[in-house]
Amino acid sequence: MIDIKLLRENPELVKENIQKKFQNHKLILVDEVIELDKKNREVTLKGDELRASRNSYSSQIGQLMREGKKEQAEEIRKKVQDINQELETNEKLEEEYRTQIKEKMMKIPNIIHESVPIGKDDSQNVEIERFGEPLVPDYPIPFHGEILEKLGGVDFDSARRVAGNGFYYLLGDVARLHSAIITYARDFMIDKGFTYCIPPFMIRSDVVSGVMSFEEMDAMMYKIEGEDLYLIGTSEHSMIGKFKGQILDKKDLPYTMTSYSPCFRKEKGAHGIEERGVYRIHQFEKQEMIVVCEPEDSWKWYDKMWSYTVEFFRSMGIPVRTLECCSGDLADLKAKSCDVEAWSPRQQKYFEVGSCSNLTDAQARRLGIRIKGEKGNYYAHTLNNTVVAPPRMLISILENNYQPDGSVIIPEVLQPYMGGLTKLEPKK
Repeated sequence: MIDIKLLRENPELVKENIQKKFQNHKLILVDEVIELDKKNREVTLKGDELRASRNSYSSQIGQLMREGKKEQAEEIRKKVQDINQELETNEKLEEEYRTQIKEKMMKIPNIIHESVPIGKDDSQNVEIERFGEPLVPDYPIPFHGEILEKLGGVDFDSARRVAGNGFYYLLGDVARLHSAIITYARDFMIDKGFTYCIPPFMIRSDVVSGVMSFEEMDAMMYKIEGEDLYLIGTSEHSMIGKFKGQILDKKDLPYTMTSYSPCFRKEKGAHGIEERGVYRIHQFEKQEMIVVCEPEDSWKWYDKMWSYTVEFFRSMGIPVRTLECCSGDLADLKAKSCDVEAWSPRQQKYFEVGSCSNLTDAQARRLGIRIKGEKGNYYAHTLNNTVVAPPRMLISILENNYQPDGSVIIPEVLQPYMGGLTKLEPKK
């Protein structure tokens, strides 16, 4: 959520930002907020004047009673009662305007960074840099679901019977490799100085609305029926929610945390074969990183965070590239975002494995996360980034380490977490 002062003082800038995100249907919100804000300030001023009059009259009553002027005191007491009734009506108006302003402000997108390329959707994202040489072997690489099945590492049929499409059972050494990736990611981030955390896997609606737009919530989140709780789609939501309503001490900043969690997503819509298997699923596990910091430090942390994901994948020999997300591909709260994509030798293209975002103060405004300053409190900046989501990491390891005999080489950094196992062998 942007600062209403910015909208009030520079509405054309806000409208231009909306147009850059190709959300012209939201332009009307700016004028509506300006009109509501004007009305709200009028009733707020009127409320202040009514309270001042009431206080003045109330002090007169006591003085008149002491002087024995009961009739005059009674007349003023009636005036106070009239003011109270008027004030009650006025306060209802204040609350109504504040609610309407907040609802509309939460639909207006965050101001994007000046470096963000302008584009309508993810097809117009811009490649930034490649890391590692993408190779295509001279032998065919099967679909990752087939590789997993030949390794005896997945059971899709049983999962469909138990939970439906979008679920799977991981088995044996493949399940162990999945856990090894998570454990290695945890240690990798701890070595970077991040505090390890296992957060709540369910969050309340006021946290959900603080960390994402209503459109994202509807597309992603599973609600617990009969309770004010949602299953998290990513641990960054409960991690940022940890600071909700807090005034942070400058000396404690930045908060750098890495978290493990299962994640649950609706993943609406039909998808092609490459997004089946374990690519696009309803339940998965992930290692995440978040930073809560001073505003002037957030862009430095942004560059550090995406570089950690690149370093993590390169430590396992996986070629990756970074993509600058264009304006139309940015979620409403994001000021800037870049995707990390891993090389798929089977498809001979890159696919998304992580995303790093700077939300500046948009989440902090929604959640009330402030820093205690010498000249008053101000909003923190929040950032998040994927370290690794093992199902997609499995795809990149399987394809980039697949051998002609059907075996898969385990990256060296993961072997200690696999009890020294160096290779996954197909089952006969």
